[in-house]
Amino acid sequence: MLAVRDLHAWYGKSHILQGVDLDLAKGEVVSLLGRNGVGRSTTVKAIMGEIRPRGSILFKDRQIAGLPNHRIARLGLGYVPESRDIFSTLTVRQNLELGQKKKGREGQWRLADMLDRFPNLGRRADTAAGVLSGGEKQILTICRTLMGDPELIMIDEPTEGLAPLIVRQVAELISEIAQRGVAILLVEQKLSIALEISQRVYVMGHGRIVFEGSPAALRGDEKVRNDWLTV
Repeated sequence: MLAVRDLHAWYGKSHILQGVDLDLAKGEVVSLLGRNGVGRSTTVKAIMGEIRPRGSILFKDRQIAGLPNHRIARLGLGYVPESRDIFSTLTVRQNLELGQKKKGREGQWRLADMLDRFPNLGRRADTAAGVLSGGEKQILTICRTLMGDPELIMIDEPTEGLAPLIVRQVAELISEIAQRGVAILLVEQKLSIALEISQRVYVMGHGRIVFEGSPAALRGDEKVRNDWLTV
């Protein structure tokens, strides 16, 4: 579904991504791991068209490298940024409705299902989203992206700063998304969560992929963990 080859990206004169290769299949959960500053968030931003990349990005066999992000989104690629952007003055319901690909047209993720699945959002459906807790805002951001009915969703640091109960809810939601056939590229700092819910993992270091394999393979590779993950 997604094939990235020799991906490069810059911030000004800083060469951040230096030849990233990765693949993602339908319904697969793949985690992108690494220390802060190695290029994980830059990778998903480059795929989404938030920054201009160099290299090949094939999504459903179509070249999307260099396309504007709104066109990429319409092709079926969703993105949940680390910043948890919501429209604070709009209600929870209005935020979810804005995520619909076509107004009034529902896909496999329906507004009513979202509000039922997460009772805290349901109880606050007509409340301004700005009053939600950090965890509720994270759930709302993911649900709003799902309202666009993506075939692949990239989620950047969804559990950062959240209480353990909300972390568990986010992990369960990610697993449910994959069970419905949506591919997930997950940027995650919590190694335990990433290894629990992923089929494969990539580890980044200095703008490149330095490891690719199963969670079991990473658990068994102490050198990779020590060299590229532990602080």
